[in-house]
Amino acid sequence: MPPMRRKGDLPEKVCAQCGRPFAWRKKWERVWDEVRYCSDRCRAEAKTARKRNAAEG
Repeated sequence: MPPMRRKGDLPEKVCAQCGRPFAWRKKWERVWDEVRYCSDRCRAEAKTARKRNAAEG
C-alpha cells in the first residue's frame, strides 16, 4: 500500500464560477484536467449564467 498523502499535498484548482480553491478528489482521478467547478451547484450556476448571457446577446 502506498504511503498516505496529506490533504495539503494534493493538487488544487480555482473554481471557474465562485473563485474558491478546491482540492483533488479520488473520484476526479481520471478527469482532473477537465474539472473546472468545485461543486454541482457551481456547475449549474455557470450553465444558467451562460444561457442568460446567450438570451441577452
